[in-house]
Amino acid sequence: MTDKLKVLVLADSRAFHTERFVTELRRQGCHVLLASLERGDMHHYLLKSRGVFRKLHYIMAATEVRAIVRRFQPDIINPHYVSGYGFMAALAGARKYAPVLLHLWGSDILIVPGKSVFHRRKIIYGLSQADFVTADSDYLIQAAGQIGAIKSSSVIPWGIEKRYLQYHKKDYTFYKPLKIIIPRRHEKIYNNLFIVRALAPLINRGLVSVTFPDFGSLAGHFLVNARALVGERLTVYEKMSREVFLEYISLHDVYLSSAISDSSPASMIEAMGLGLIPVAADIPGIKEWLTTETGFAYELYDGEQLKNIITRLLDSGDCFEKLRRDNLEKVKNEALFEDNIARTIEIMRRLVSARRKK
Repeated sequence: MTDKLKVLVLADSRAFHTERFVTELRRQGCHVLLASLERGDMHHYLLKSRGVFRKLHYIMAATEVRAIVRRFQPDIINPHYVSGYGFMAALAGARKYAPVLLHLWGSDILIVPGKSVFHRRKIIYGLSQADFVTADSDYLIQAAGQIGAIKSSSVIPWGIEKRYLQYHKKDYTFYKPLKIIIPRRHEKIYNNLFIVRALAPLINRGLVSVTFPDFGSLAGHFLVNARALVGERLTVYEKMSREVFLEYISLHDVYLSSAISDSSPASMIEAMGLGLIPVAADIPGIKEWLTTETGFAYELYDGEQLKNIITRLLDSGDCFEKLRRDNLEKVKNEALFEDNIARTIEIMRRLVSARRKK
């Protein structure tokens, strides 16, 4: 194996996490080829989409992936999303040519298996043909293990880049009104309108300022219904570059999420690194990061409890400096993006070395 690890990544080239991941692999010295069925903006090998039905594209592209593997001769193959690219790699017999490190994604394990017997079997087969599985939470690893056999695994959060910790709040004094940000786009799973209903009394009294994105498939529906409750008192933001967005988040006091399903709270981890106080609905995917020591959880759909938590923050006279500084140290120790990609590369090298010793 040469020093420059050759990695074939199979993933959605439109996804921000794919671009982030591939860019950092390259920055850390890997030779990466990204192959994708999706036509994203980042440089990639575009796999041919065959047939009318999208679910057949992964099946039909397996032969093409096998040809790419033979030409590129990767040291390791890294599919993302087991029911899609993981299944494709399994059908291509990728494991015959190089070790397969499979990245799990939340909906992949938490939602897709319930769609049909076919979807569940795809996941079982994809898991069975992976030498190693990574996920951003133990919760997700355990959920996958209940579906199919996993040979080896590791929990590796996505995390935040070291350079963005420069935006960690210098002053923990609360703004007046209290500034709350909800950095989850408007989709059913993120339950954003619930937040407006719960906090409308505080918003209308001018005690809190709540900021939402202006995008997502339900954005129009959200804005019409939210403004019926609080008028023009909501703040919305447009899509921004990652750096600008993280600096923007740091100008708020509280991170708030009402997601009804999550594998790991990536945006919450970022907010913790920037010095915000995390508040979120109490669902399994957040428990590894949100505890009584790190923030505040409320029962899902319990608007009164959410309002009481925010009222407590307003009335406490405490800026929660210890909580915020402890959260920053937790992020530094467990969720720095560059360190976690380095961990991923080390796992890749171990898998390659083990294969070559056989």
